Amino acid sequence: MNKYWSRRLDGIEGYTPGEQPQIPGLIKLNTNENPYDPSPKALAALASAATADMRLYPDPDVHALRDVLAETHGLAPDQIFVGNGSDEVLAFSFLAFFDAGRPLLFPDITYSFYPVYGDFFGIDYERVPLDADFQVPVSRFCRASGGVIFPNPNAPTGIALPLVDVERIVAADPDRVVIVDEAYVDFGADSAVGLIRRYPNVLVIQTLSKYRALAGLRLGWAMGDRGLVEALACVKNCINSYTIDRAAQAAAAAAVSDRAYYEETAQKIIATRERTAAALRSLNVHVLPSSANFLFAAPPDGRGEEVFQKLRERKILVRYFQKPRISRFLRITIGTDQEMDVLLTALKEILESPR
Repeated sequence: MNKYWSRRLDGIEGYTPGEQPQIPGLIKLNTNENPYDPSPKALAALASAATADMRLYPDPDVHALRDVLAETHGLAPDQIFVGNGSDEVLAFSFLAFFDAGRPLLFPDITYSFYPVYGDFFGIDYERVPLDADFQVPVSRFCRASGGVIFPNPNAPTGIALPLVDVERIVAADPDRVVIVDEAYVDFGADSAVGLIRRYPNVLVIQTLSKYRALAGLRLGWAMGDRGLVEALACVKNCINSYTIDRAAQAAAAAAVSDRAYYEETAQKIIATRERTAAALRSLNVHVLPSSANFLFAAPPDGRGEEVFQKLRERKILVRYFQKPRISRFLRITIGTDQEMDVLLTALKEILESPR
């Protein structure tokens, strides 16, 4: 540890994002980006926002975008909090709702930013093992705790939890906050937004990055009881009041409003996902059921890392995790049909070649 560093950084290991290599001809299937362009309306709004008004600070309370999000989700604007990407919203949530002393619960196989936040903010946490089929063991989250957080669908598995089970977890302990991280919900899972009307302890977080194809814009939002939203606003205003720039606010509002465009692209991704899953299974690859824009797939004979490297040599990039229980799996983002055909051809050649 460098002598100038804060003691807070002692022993901290930060989150490792997916690679963003600049390689000509690369088929990039490692970071769950949308293979289709953002809404033309969103891009037009982004261009229109580049005016002389950029010399002025943006609206710190993001009123126009919160109005659009509220109308979209059937909530009031003061039940919406907007942040600079869902990761920032998650970070603010850890600060707002969780403490040392009572452990926060999350799955042992899940979004790896959760333990990073826990360590960095000094929050006690417990990793709850998924079952043998990588399903969330709902009953183990229904005990008293300092809070619960999980993605739905889960990442990196892609498996979705039925809404009735989400509600069981939320209802089990009304004295804690339950965060449902819905980064991938629009690709086949049921959102928990409807639970907000009945449960003041549930917070639902969504993002523009996946479904709405605006990962480069960095914008996410939380939805919940007014008291939860007020806590998030308090944290934000203790750090940076102006988190969302003018252009992002305009483009986000246009994207959220263009429902027809994104429903069409999501259906394309879902169809490609199912076709790819079937083709992988025909190659004797074990594929978990996915409700996300990616597949979690284990090549036969424990060849996950080998296949990852051989695909990379062919300029096809997928995600590999050298972690307990999942080291035989690859996480494969769903690209265009053409990209997935190239992947499948390469996989067939690799798996049929001598080791």
